This record gives sequence, structure tokens and C-alpha cells, in this order.
Amino acid sequence: MKHTLPNSILRGLLCVGFVLAAGCGGGGSSAPPPVAPKFAYVANFLSNNVSEFTVDGTTGALSNIGSVSASAGPSSVAAEPSGKFIYVCNAGSNDVFAFSINSTTGALTAIGSSVPAGTQPLSVAVDPSGKFVYVGNHNSNDVSAFTIDPSTGALAAVGTVPAGTGPESVTVDPSGKFAYVANGTSNDVSAFTINAATGALTAVGAAVPAGNGPVLVWADPQGKFVYVANFFSNDVSEFTLNAGTGALTATASVPAGNGPASVVVDPSGKFVYVANQNSNDVSAFSIDAATGALTAIGPTVAAGTNPCSITVDSSGKFVYVTNQLTNDVSAFTINAATGALTAIGASVPAGNFPVWVVTTSGNN
Repeated sequence: MKHTLPNSILRGLLCVGFVLAAGCGGGGSSAPPPVAPKFAYVANFLSNNVSEFTVDGTTGALSNIGSVSASAGPSSVAAEPSGKFIYVCNAGSNDVFAFSINSTTGALTAIGSSVPAGTQPLSVAVDPSGKFVYVGNHNSNDVSAFTIDPSTGALAAVGTVPAGTGPESVTVDPSGKFAYVANGTSNDVSAFTINAATGALTAVGAAVPAGNGPVLVWADPQGKFVYVANFFSNDVSEFTLNAGTGALTATASVPAGNGPASVVVDPSGKFVYVANQNSNDVSAFSIDAATGALTAIGPTVAAGTNPCSITVDSSGKFVYVTNQLTNDVSAFTINAATGALTAIGASVPAGNFPVWVVTTSGNN
């Protein structure tokens, strides 16, 4: 089955969002309290909607409860930390939708009209304070910043800041002081400081080289290391993070599978997981707590066809992967001691061409 989509979309659509179940993320990367997941949401690029799931907090199993319409080409979804709202950026209509979450059922309700972003927004992230939203715009080579109304969830534009060429994903470090953008065409990572009062971004020096085709950037929960999935060089770049300035220093890279499209760190900061789009599997790594170096954990684990987004829930017990060409979501349990993954039953159907998944505890 062939899809005539932008090359960046076919590369994996930067799939992670604020992934640690307070929610992306892919897109932010804070470490919320270790509570069981309650709901999961999947952006479906070709059916222009978001699938809604409940999560069994004991087994990790997903149950589809419906879907809600988005704009054209929803490409990423992120949840804010309280579990009250989610945000969806739409690559086809160049905007961002806000939704409120029903804390009992998980059903989504649109909050007003969509808000304009840049051109072809591919990634959305929420900062760990739940005050700001950031959107990476692939074709306008910039990042849009927004404030969140804490009572309604509505977004208000702060402004845009230039990134590198072809921004593929944006994430926020767990301190909420820095944002990072993977630039898929210029093969580098841009770093920014975040103004705690306004949410405005300021560049931290020059962009730092990554591998070939970086598509997803993620910071560990301790704010010490940053990892980048490089689609064309089939590896993951490792960086140390300067907690004072936000500057990144490259340390090494480690091989992944074929076409790594997404990377995520578990909330304990012990393990890294990578969705490999072209080899249809997931790589697992352990993290050296002192250096950030990655070591492979056994062989890769099979996913569906063209896995592109991967997330770990905030309890650190489950992993979820969206599979673009089988239109479903794979679920796995995490061995707390080793980091190894075990599949949870069969994959669960989503919409058409699912590209991003996020979980939330729904404690609002």
C-alpha cells in the first residue's frame, strides 16, 4: 500500500509527543508521578481524527472507546501534566487543536477553534508545568510557542523562533527550562532556553550535529542526557545536557534497527526504546547512569508494519507503538529489572495511518 505523503511523514512522523503519560512526546519530556495510565490517544494522519482508548492500569491493555475529528493530517498529540487537556497539531491544515478530557470516560471535547501554527507542523510538546505548548513546523523551519489557559486549556500565541532546516520534532526537558528540536534536513539539534514567565524561546548557541535524518529528540527524566533517533543512519545519537545552560555535547551513537523513527526514555531513566520503521520492530537499551551511554538489551521485539511512534506510560510499566501501515497500536510490558519488552496480546485497531500515541493518567 503506497501513500503519497510528504517525505518527512513517511519517515515516521516523529512519533512520541509528550509520552510519559502526564502525557509527546512528542511531545515534552518531563517525568510525572508514577501513577497508572488511564487513557491513550492516537493521531491518525489519513483519517483526520484522534482515536480514544481506555488503558487497563494493571495489564496495560487498550480498549477503543471512539474517536474525535481533528483538522487535516493530525501529525502529533501531547497531553498536559494534569491530564485535563490534550493538544493535536495538524500538518495538512497548519494549526493546533485543543481538547478537554472527560476524567471519567476519556472522551475528548474540542476547545473552541483551532489555532494557527507554522507551515506543516509535525510535532507538539507541552512543558512540565503545563503552562506552554511548542510546535515544530517542518516547512517554515521554526517553532511556534503558545500559552495555555489553566482553566479552559485554550491556547494563545506567544510567537515563533527559527530552528534548523526541516524541524521534525520538539521536546521540553524535565526542568522546563530548555526545549530541543531535531532538524531532519540540516541533520542537527537546536537548543533553546524557555522564559518561565512568557514561554518565549531563545536559542542556545549554534545547532549541534546529529546523525543522518534526525527525526525525534528526547531528554531523560533526570535532565542529564538527550537522545536523538536518526532515520537514515540507523542509529541513536547520545548527548549530555548542561543543566545550567541547556547546551548539548555529543558523546557517541549506538546502532538501532532499520529506519529508527522515534525514541523515548522510560520515567525511571534506566531504559531507552526505539521504534524502527523499516525493520518493523523495537530496540531496547539500558542507560549508563553516569555517562548516558546506551547498551542494547537483547534482540529487537517485533511490532506491526511501519512502527513510527513509541511512548512509555508514567508508571514505567507499559510501552505503546503506533504502526502506520497496519493501522493499529502494539502494547508491551516492561521488565522492571532488565528493561526487556513482552507483547500484550494482539495489536489494537486505530484509525488510518496512526502516527503518534500518548497516554495520560487522567487525574483532573
